[in-house]
Amino acid sequence: MPDTATPPSLPAGSRRSYVDHDLAQWLAQHADSLNQDATLAEALIPRLAQAGLFGAGVPLAAKGQGGDVRDAVLAIADVAEHSLTAAFAFWGQRSFIEYLLQSPNHGLTERWLPRLLSGQHAGATGLSNAMKFLGGIESLQIQAQSVNDGWQLRGKLAWVTNLRKAGFVAAAAVATTPELAPMVVAFSSDQPGVQRSGDLDLIALRGSNTAAIDLHDVHLSADHVLHEDARVYLPAVRPAFLAMQCGMSIGLARGSLAQAHQLAAARRSALDGRIQELQLALDACVTQLLDGVRDARFKTQAAPLFRLRIQLAELAQQAVTLELQVKGGRAYLSAAQNGFSRRWAEVAFVPIITPSLTQLQTELQRHALPAA
Repeated sequence: MPDTATPPSLPAGSRRSYVDHDLAQWLAQHADSLNQDATLAEALIPRLAQAGLFGAGVPLAAKGQGGDVRDAVLAIADVAEHSLTAAFAFWGQRSFIEYLLQSPNHGLTERWLPRLLSGQHAGATGLSNAMKFLGGIESLQIQAQSVNDGWQLRGKLAWVTNLRKAGFVAAAAVATTPELAPMVVAFSSDQPGVQRSGDLDLIALRGSNTAAIDLHDVHLSADHVLHEDARVYLPAVRPAFLAMQCGMSIGLARGSLAQAHQLAAARRSALDGRIQELQLALDACVTQLLDGVRDARFKTQAAPLFRLRIQLAELAQQAVTLELQVKGGRAYLSAAQNGFSRRWAEVAFVPIITPSLTQLQTELQRHALPAA
């Protein structure tokens, strides 16, 4: 696969932009609406697809743009600078695409990948419960009962993003029998027994098509299986899942730091030095993240990736707080917002995206126990 990802050593000013001018204008115009209501929820995935974003890091042979997961991370970060809601939906779509790319079920990949790259269907990760299961935090919420020609699924996923009402496909880890390994499967919104709830009543990111899914005797055949062993498959896809998730923190931090820098430069603020320090810390974390993705170390060393996810979330919070400090009282004036109040609400969501910072810290403590 050609390696066309942006080298991590590029200075911020010379980074390749994955968001074209038209999309940047569209996001600037609609970012607040995407955050506050669901008016544009159905239009979001087709609009991102129109800009070719879902092909970032997808092999050319699969009708993508080449490169690797680093391209997807940087593309999600670019979108997050404009709208975390858009980046959140992008992450869900691109994560499912990655599940297909890493699945041995080539028939499933051939069936769904074109529809996801084009934005015709939405892709939902549905693996939040599975990632908690992998860390020993939670049991699997979906049971698969064997029948003559496949399985029947029963259970519920309480929180899934990018469940586009026009059509979606979602992934889930399912328990089978005590003797067999749990599987990772894909099911779609048009299958009998798949029920999407109304949108969850979120305080922000309301245009992300986030809802619950109930599964009532949903029939699956072998054609729907992403992998027969979740304990093998989940650790393999987790580095991409988390690295792309980090893109949301990176973009949000960059957006706030850019605003803070612009204001501080105009006012010769004493906070200018702190802004530069935070920018350097962010750049260092991004370099570590991209290096770890490039050499695949995170597949065998999960702890450094967990730490980076925590650090980047904290940097995003510090960046938004710094933007507030530079703005001062003007941050409370509607006319002087320039996206600040939206970023303030967005950054409150970053620590609780599964796996949450608390879950990651618990997992790091568990990893440290044998060494201690």
